[in-house]
Amino acid sequence: MIVRCLQLLSVVIATTLPHSVALAETTSEQEVVNYGYRVISKTRFDRENFTQGLEIHDGRLYVSSGLYGRSMIRVYTFPSLDLIQSVPVDPRIFAEGLTIVNNRLMLLSWRERVMLVYALPELTLIGRSDLPGQGWGATHSGSVLWMSDGSDQLYSADLDGGGELATLPITLAGEPLRNLNELEWVDGEIWANVWQTDQIARIDPTNGRVVGMINLAGLLPEEDRLRDTDVLNGIAMNPEDGAIWVTGKRWPWLYKIKLEKNAR
Repeated sequence: MIVRCLQLLSVVIATTLPHSVALAETTSEQEVVNYGYRVISKTRFDRENFTQGLEIHDGRLYVSSGLYGRSMIRVYTFPSLDLIQSVPVDPRIFAEGLTIVNNRLMLLSWRERVMLVYALPELTLIGRSDLPGQGWGATHSGSVLWMSDGSDQLYSADLDGGGELATLPITLAGEPLRNLNELEWVDGEIWANVWQTDQIARIDPTNGRVVGMINLAGLLPEEDRLRDTDVLNGIAMNPEDGAIWVTGKRWPWLYKIKLEKNAR
């Protein structure tokens, strides 16, 4: 069942994007590098976003906002963040991560175990596909879709090659790293928010090993927190300049950050 559940996507998403590199195994241990951060700039962000997915595409910022009965996809100009479009999701669905492949936006759902597929730019719902379990975060590299489900596993499916799923265990210093949430492909790595922490894991997709941990503690000041302010969640790389932007659930700021070694 698992290897077939995304085959619909290979029909819905006809893509000619290049294949990603094949997964490989290695026995060598890798050093885990710790990073702190420096804030380069920040931009006002809509607190209504219970941010689940974040992606910059063609000069626009796409945000999926969760919660039952309130799930939305919002589209903003980038970097000015003027609202362009707001598309409600079926109130029975709790929206989670999103990513865009070949002008198709894929939106994961939490417990409903389905992925919704929208056509850009109108965000017209054109299909859905079953998921093997819960949907949490999503990203892509070329035609390969990557997903998390809150466990210590990542799932990948080559949408240009039949849509069959592969599973990649994620380890930190030899131990499983659980609660992997929102994902972003950054220069050959997968960056993953670790749910309910201020940490982002930098993952080598060829073997599942965490090669770096980013500590974003203190990013959102206490004076900017309200009673309903939630956890850090949301990573987006601007494809135009490689800049990294991050935010959280019901956060009032979108932050542009630069990494610094030796976490503070």
